[in-house]
Amino acid sequence: MTTVPSFFGWRVVWAAFAVAVFAWGVGFYGPSVFLHVLHAGRGWPVSMVSAAITCHFLLSAGIVARLPALHRRFGLVATTRAGAVLAGLGVAAWAAVPSPWMLFPAAVVSGAGWALTSGAAINAMVAPWFDRWRPAAISIAFNGASVGGVLFAPLWAVLIARLGFPLAAVLIGATMTAAVWWIAGAYFRTTPGDPGQRPDGDGTAPAGSGAAMRPAPASRAPLPAGAAVWRDRRFLTLSAAFALGLFAQIGLVAHLFSLLAPALGEAGAGLAVSLATGCAVLGRTLVGWLLPAGADRRVAAALNFAVQVLGCLALLAAGGASVPLLLLGCVLFGLGIGNLTSLPPLIAQSEFPRTDMGRVVALVTATNQAVFAFAPALLGGLRDATGWGGAPVLLAAFVQLAAAAVVLVGSSGKGGAE
Repeated sequence: MTTVPSFFGWRVVWAAFAVAVFAWGVGFYGPSVFLHVLHAGRGWPVSMVSAAITCHFLLSAGIVARLPALHRRFGLVATTRAGAVLAGLGVAAWAAVPSPWMLFPAAVVSGAGWALTSGAAINAMVAPWFDRWRPAAISIAFNGASVGGVLFAPLWAVLIARLGFPLAAVLIGATMTAAVWWIAGAYFRTTPGDPGQRPDGDGTAPAGSGAAMRPAPASRAPLPAGAAVWRDRRFLTLSAAFALGLFAQIGLVAHLFSLLAPALGEAGAGLAVSLATGCAVLGRTLVGWLLPAGADRRVAAALNFAVQVLGCLALLAAGGASVPLLLLGCVLFGLGIGNLTSLPPLIAQSEFPRTDMGRVVALVTATNQAVFAFAPALLGGLRDATGWGGAPVLLAAFVQLAAAAVVLVGSSGKGGAE
């Protein structure tokens, strides 16, 4: 028997997918567009705009760490709606401020909106509805992040060119606010505890399917309270590994276009970056649906880092000139992009009791954001200091190798089904 069609959890998954499209399209991919527009169009220093972007992500990290408490106090619907409103106001402020220093107050607003609608929030929407099917459900929901990149990067460019930055920002911000406001009310009020609803519906996953993995047994040790969490090997290695991986990934993505443009041209470089983003959807979907039952999810994470290392090596081997190697590098690197956001909740599911899931995911997400916020600037500084475009690629490869080693240190050698 498979999951009944009326199971409301799958509707929640697609609602979370839609929220992720807007959240990443505005709060994650948007700032990279703002950097170019504000520097090229207004002559504002790259360093000043970059610092505001870092502020956007750092402020968000602080709020994400408190997200489970906000959900308990105000509820998922109200918190998600507030995030949409803040994101819309924040992006409008980025476009309207008359001087560079005013970007920092705008970043406070946009960062709060990103925190309330991004990774930890998406997990909070989906996780209560699934145990056996959670890998597949999480992969679908987080694919909205990749779709957001594919859709919004060119959309921002077209609207800004035709309407100007302020009007484009108001239009996109208002659309996000209206859409997410309705989605939250329509799909996030219902919970698995309501009559006729329970995790996974009535279905059972087929043998050998990734969806058949069981949740962490209640006997697993709970997450320590307070600062003691940083002495828990499971949490420390999970958080550190993905912070390193995202540092390498975000830093390299920020420079990928300029590294590809000399050989591919601006139009070709844009298509290659879209290719990498499209491969993120494929990679996340394959892991979500095909990860074997009982597999150690940390090993899957290490293999994912390894695939991205191979992508970095292909980019380095291309020497900025070989088009086939550049495209191969984009494909391999892209296959791992999506899993860096969807694997941490799945690892946490297999290692922590259900009662700790929200806190674990929120703290890991907050740590990741606090670390990767500095990646574009640091890799850019390395590139300027060495005068070699391959320097950030090489550093990213080494950091991803370190991430693979760290995530395996925390492995118990046991899979998700015990």
